[in-house]
Amino acid sequence: MKRSGPLYTLLAGLVLALFMLSVNATSGTGSSSYGESAPGTAPPSPPPATSAPAKSPAPARTATPPKKPERSPLPAEARYTGRTDDDTASVAVTVRGGKAVAYFCDGRSTESWLKGNVDDDGSLRLTGKRGAKLDGRLSRDNGEVRGTVVIRGKSWNFTAPRAGKPAGVYRARAEVRGQKADGGWIVQPDGSQVGILTRGGATAAAPRLDPDTGAVVLDDGGTLTARPVVP
Repeated sequence: MKRSGPLYTLLAGLVLALFMLSVNATSGTGSSSYGESAPGTAPPSPPPATSAPAKSPAPARTATPPKKPERSPLPAEARYTGRTDDDTASVAVTVRGGKAVAYFCDGRSTESWLKGNVDDDGSLRLTGKRGAKLDGRLSRDNGEVRGTVVIRGKSWNFTAPRAGKPAGVYRARAEVRGQKADGGWIVQPDGSQVGILTRGGATAAAPRLDPDTGAVVLDDGGTLTARPVVP
């Protein structure tokens, strides 16, 4: 029994030495549970911060000026027939190629032929014999001529809408049975017409005109042929 004591002491010391060796080995190579780096090891570098790519500024928008409404073109050729505002006379205007001719007629004794140019804005400034004049304008919107006729110091305002054939202004000049005859007619879209015929120096209401043929039969049986008047 006395001999076993030192043996137990030796074994106990050996076990303790092995235990201490194991503890030292474990603490020297492992990492702590809190994520600390092992001695001698550099801590990992944090990942580089990334930033969103800078957006290019939107190109500045240039304001587009509003388009001006297109103006209706003036007709290259047209007929207009109407009456004065006081309904005492008729007015007809024919335009073609930038020129115009007009006829004013009251169907009794007052008449005038006028002519001139059509300005780019539709203005008319037509003139006739003995100072007669017509100032007006072609409308681009509603297809009519509005203006004023002045004859021998007296003026008439008028409106003449655009008209289709056979409406318009007609004229006949010829010698009939030895007498010079000169007649003018305005035919309205509803078929009504007015005219003046001067024959042998006498002026009177003109006989009826056949718009389809232009034929005019005079009171004494003589005939005339009227034609549409163009500039």
